[in-house]
Amino acid sequence: MEDLSFRYFPNDYRWSHGLLIGLNSAPWGGAEIGEVARVGLRLQGREGDDQAWFDEWAAEGMKAEEAGRERLAKGYKRTAGAYLLRACNYYLVGERFLTPKTEASNAIYQRAVDCFRDACGLPGMPHIEHVQIPYEGTTLPAILVHADPAVTQGKPAPAMVYFDGFDVTKEIQYFKGVPDLVARGISCLIVDGPGNGEAVRFRNLPLIAETERYATPVYQWLAARPEIDAARIGVMAISLGGYYAPRAASLEPRFACCVAWGAQWDYEATWQSRFDKLAAKGVPSLSVAPHHLMWILGVDSKDAAMEKLKGFKLDGIVQKMRCPFLLVHGEGDEQIPLEFAHKCFDAAGSAHKEFRLFTREEGGYHHCQIDNVTIGVHAMWDWIEDILKPGANT
Repeated sequence: MEDLSFRYFPNDYRWSHGLLIGLNSAPWGGAEIGEVARVGLRLQGREGDDQAWFDEWAAEGMKAEEAGRERLAKGYKRTAGAYLLRACNYYLVGERFLTPKTEASNAIYQRAVDCFRDACGLPGMPHIEHVQIPYEGTTLPAILVHADPAVTQGKPAPAMVYFDGFDVTKEIQYFKGVPDLVARGISCLIVDGPGNGEAVRFRNLPLIAETERYATPVYQWLAARPEIDAARIGVMAISLGGYYAPRAASLEPRFACCVAWGAQWDYEATWQSRFDKLAAKGVPSLSVAPHHLMWILGVDSKDAAMEKLKGFKLDGIVQKMRCPFLLVHGEGDEQIPLEFAHKCFDAAGSAHKEFRLFTREEGGYHHCQIDNVTIGVHAMWDWIEDILKPGANT
């Protein structure tokens, strides 16, 4: 059967998925399609060479950053912001495949963070704060994107806490529709939790199974903000975040709703299947190379990683969930089987729950709607708007 998704590298799922992360950010300022195409053309025939991937994306990012800083120096602030946003995303897409991180990749990552920070406050951007959330003797870096004041009219706004997934960052998450969410009057706090983004790179915080350890302090920090309605704070996350968000909502009952953008159920079983396929000389569909798992868990072997993953199970947890729950999944997701999506949804204890399954015919068929992010975003934002609007029964 013909695959309806755009696969730039027909024989390399990982590289095609990575290019789509760059390409699909275009509606929210993270890419220019022509620039992404140039990177893809330079990389054709070099599939699997992750250093080449890093170098080409970094080169495109530097080109955009230089143009942005030149425009900024001349006073063209709106143009400068557009270039800096694209530079940020290109840097991040390029450095994702290099683990453990190198001095060069960490330097590029820092440039990405700096480009995004420097774009904030320029014309065309929502009101964005870079914040640090207290967590177990250190802090978690986060971006608070404020709701459109024209919608909130000076009243406390509902908000979503947005955690990362397996291999993305708070800045990449911004380019997955967050400007559209805040335009609806819903603030968004995008957090680099343990194992993600700045938290793992610059604070040495590895991934943990106990999401509630950081979800609760994040909720409390956000609920204390006077511009936020503490009774209307939801939680969401993407990909592996389909484990983070349901666990957080199940064990922190103050969350007003939960969105799992991509299902999870038993992450140990998922990785056992992947390693079995690798041992049989197969190629599992992964968005990053397998060694990424060891890096984010802070271990140096497959066996140590599998031991850590024993805690990453939702059975016995999601049965405790009581808030409204939305599970979004692609029918043809090659990374997480549809069977796991059904198990998670059926077990969730919420009386108000919805399973949005995107089919091959409509698009959004692949992992976290990588083949059509926009329709996934619209479905989630419509649901969140209905749940968190004033007077909604949450």
